[in-house]
Amino acid sequence: MNLVKRTGLFVAFTFLVLSCSKPGETVETSEAQEVAEAEGATLTVDPATSKINWTGYKPTGKHFGYIPAVSGEVIVKGNELTGAKFVFDITGLKIQDMEETNEFYGKLWGHLQSPDFFDAANHPQAVFEVTGVEPFGVAAIQDLTQFPSANTPQKDSEIAPANPTHWISGNLTMRGTTKNIKFPAAVTITDGKVSAKAGFNIDRTAWGLSYGDESAAVDKAKDQFIYNTVSVGFEITTN
Repeated sequence: MNLVKRTGLFVAFTFLVLSCSKPGETVETSEAQEVAEAEGATLTVDPATSKINWTGYKPTGKHFGYIPAVSGEVIVKGNELTGAKFVFDITGLKIQDMEETNEFYGKLWGHLQSPDFFDAANHPQAVFEVTGVEPFGVAAIQDLTQFPSANTPQKDSEIAPANPTHWISGNLTMRGTTKNIKFPAAVTITDGKVSAKAGFNIDRTAWGLSYGDESAAVDKAKDQFIYNTVSVGFEITTN
């Protein structure tokens, strides 16, 4: 084989390797995307075992809990996930780092329900609807830099499932605002039943939950802010 042909093959091979490899993937938030009609069998979500876990951070501490699912469906074609939609009850939000009998529980719960955060009186539900499903591959999850403190938010790579199978994209609607998010998830489909887990971070201010906005802090050293980053985890199972 002459030098020209060998050089051409080497360039083509290099281009193929570079185009097929990814140095890392990042959890992303973007504008809402169109939801295509999914094909396959529709399975009903089990509200008793499905929820959104959440953790909010501030330099002096953190709070965590969950928001229960009230309805939902998952669409599968064979062993492939093709679509899903989940509805969560904001007014059913639970705080798990303190007892409900604690006086501060009621104060925090009421504040989270108020217009400072979810504005639950006007927007009592959150909705997530899948817009895209891709194989996870072997790429590492890239982490964003956070302001360091005693309670720096966990990294995306730390809260992602141990063995992700897919990148899921979907429209998340909260407080009347819809944004598309992409995150890693572990999805299993066995004997006509679906189980899915995911863990990732979002910027709460993208949905208008702007109380104590981190970016507005004049002096972060005084700890007078709440991190904009909130850790979110989906736990979904079907009947």
